[in-house]
Amino acid sequence: MRLILASGSSSRRAMLEAAGVPFEALSPGVDEDAAKASLAAQNHGPRDMADALAELKALKVSSRDPGALVLGCDSVVALDDGTLLDKPESRAEAAEHLRRMSGKPHHLYSAAVIAEGGRPIWRFVDRAVMHVRPLSDTFIDSYLDRDWEQARWCVGVYRVEGPGAQLFHKIEGSQFTVMGMPLLPLLDYLRTREVLTS
Repeated sequence: MRLILASGSSSRRAMLEAAGVPFEALSPGVDEDAAKASLAAQNHGPRDMADALAELKALKVSSRDPGALVLGCDSVVALDDGTLLDKPESRAEAAEHLRRMSGKPHHLYSAAVIAEGGRPIWRFVDRAVMHVRPLSDTFIDSYLDRDWEQARWCVGVYRVEGPGAQLFHKIEGSQFTVMGMPLLPLLDYLRTREVLTS
């Protein structure tokens, strides 16, 4: 059985490659901004939004290749006041996101949905609680000097596998979830479908 990752995310590709999962990667071609606006208008919370976006990506590619297992993923960051953060549009917005997270916990939801034959057949949503230490403006500037070109593509403006680890004093949850995919439950499912050997 072929597995297709419906994503352009380098982090998600790297996780699957490191875990020895055979897959192809295709961009789903989804207008994420429009989809998020629609879901927000329907009062979807962060968990359900991550799940719905992952499903949308999986179904978009599955409709083009119904014989494959298609994996869609998405991550949503929610501040404690319920505000959802998206990927920053500019370095100034990234700095503002970091200031808003400074000294407080926030929640990161990562969803994975597998579609087959144009319909969802498996899903898993995981949550991590990210405790950001107090960040000075000097630290934020130096952090963005060092990692802006990579972190700008990440919800929350951090890569915990890189300099973003310095933002936190505690993380509750799986590092795979933080990196954008609930990998261990996914691997369990792929074994049941004999994409991986048991």
